[in-house]
Amino acid sequence: MTVDAITSEFAHFVTESPTAFHAASVARDRLVAAGFTDLDETADWPTEPGAYVVVRDGAVIAWRLPEGATATTPFRILGAHTDSPGFRVKPNPSVRVGGWEQLNVEVYGGPILSTWFDRDLRIAGRVVHRDGQVSLFDTGHAVARIPNLAIHLDRGANDGPAIDKQRHTLPVVGTDGSAGGTDAVEWLRSRLGETAVSWDLFFADAHAPARIGIERDFLASARMDNLTSVHAGLRGLLAAPGDGDHIPVFAAFDHEEIGSSSPSGAGGPFLEDVLARVQEGLGASRSESARAFRASWLLSSDAGHLVHPNHSEKHDPTNRPRPGAGPLLKISANQRYMTEAKGTAVFAAACENAGVAYQPFVNVNTIPGGSTIGPIAATRLGIPTIDIGVGLLSMHSARELVHVDDLAALHAVVAAFLA
Repeated sequence: MTVDAITSEFAHFVTESPTAFHAASVARDRLVAAGFTDLDETADWPTEPGAYVVVRDGAVIAWRLPEGATATTPFRILGAHTDSPGFRVKPNPSVRVGGWEQLNVEVYGGPILSTWFDRDLRIAGRVVHRDGQVSLFDTGHAVARIPNLAIHLDRGANDGPAIDKQRHTLPVVGTDGSAGGTDAVEWLRSRLGETAVSWDLFFADAHAPARIGIERDFLASARMDNLTSVHAGLRGLLAAPGDGDHIPVFAAFDHEEIGSSSPSGAGGPFLEDVLARVQEGLGASRSESARAFRASWLLSSDAGHLVHPNHSEKHDPTNRPRPGAGPLLKISANQRYMTEAKGTAVFAAACENAGVAYQPFVNVNTIPGGSTIGPIAATRLGIPTIDIGVGLLSMHSARELVHVDDLAALHAVVAAFLA
């Protein structure tokens, strides 16, 4: 695919995926449309060669089981995460102040709070019904806004105002329902349906992704951390051969932004459960399973940082990733990223096969930086792991920025790795 085609398809994927639940569902739908079999975790799984996908809440795992796979056939796994920082609707959310109708929210993860002010927001998530069925919900258009305080009322607004996470981040959704306006909770219940008994709802940026820059070589979008990797993994698995000497796997977890400790997070058993069931179908003993794991590789893909032109002192003095120069190979002496020399060689070979360059990334010594699913999954599984990702500006902002050439390069190297 061309850079323009990848960028356009990715932008559509972001728009379809306002929450982790949507991202997992959209990925499953595309895989099923391409011939993958959708599996139920509570049922027996087929053991014959084929292509399979399973969703657990906001996480999705899919794989191709090749002809001739044995108990010691290794895995090639692309790991990513579906969730992004934002705001979750609290129980009993109705708030009324000064004639305004608002919804009470809880901060999810580590968003840059100031970037969410004065943005048009939609509400999306999942709904559980009386009969136990689960459906996805999305207003599809903007219904809310977190308003800034006018500078006339805060003359120090440009001096870095302190943001109270409880009082200052409640979105406005209408006018006071007790004074002739629309009751927000009743309106929400009417949209969720009469049979809805519970839900997990989030606010998401409603603005469509946009190509910007004098050469239109940047994409501005919400949720690129980490839907860039989810989309690359999805495309990579779709292109992966079904007759290779390894088992290609795409694993996109939820809850990375809050520590990954959940049944659908990288710290939970989801991937381990899936790999164990695949190996059980191949008749693997514990010893054979261990042999397969040590011959496997996990490519943990999560967004990283480009050098910020207005804050260049925040970056390492000799490793300074540039826009458009290729994906990042993330390295940390303190194992916040899992890449070591053997993994570097594997990733370099994948980049060479894909015809793309890569850029080493390390944190400056005075700033520890973030971590990702790589160390968590590696600790749980013992599979050799490499941490990579596409470089962004404004990570955890309501709207992030990527160079479209880097987006395409990430797709290419992920496909080469899984192949």
